[in-house]
Amino acid sequence: MAILDLDHVNIRTTDLERTTAFFTEVLGLTVGWRPDFDFGGAWLYAGAKDVVHLVEVAQASAPSKGSVLDHFAFAIDDFEDARRRLDAAGIGYRETAAPNGGIRQFFVTDLNGVNIELNCRRPVGA
Repeated sequence: MAILDLDHVNIRTTDLERTTAFFTEVLGLTVGWRPDFDFGGAWLYAGAKDVVHLVEVAQASAPSKGSVLDHFAFAIDDFEDARRRLDAAGIGYRETAAPNGGIRQFFVTDLNGVNIELNCRRPVGA
């Protein structure tokens, strides 16, 4: 067996509508096909690939930051557009750069307490 890629992340939410809006309106994912599960949820896509699965739950879970699984990351293609989207939505973020790596990053936390990293590997001005 060989791992080929990260398939998706699964997020439990008590507010499916607002969580879906964050991932679609702010981060640019799209809602797509989802199996007919007997519980509420949504599958969110980057292009043709489902990358985030949302599961509607009645009780909130603990935040991810500082837990065993601290965060997940998306590769992004436009750092300034990401900044504009986050600012326009009033989403707080921490901006950093990986040392010696040419990677600029945003760290954001969604309304469920999920810590998300946005990585842009394009040089400034590119």
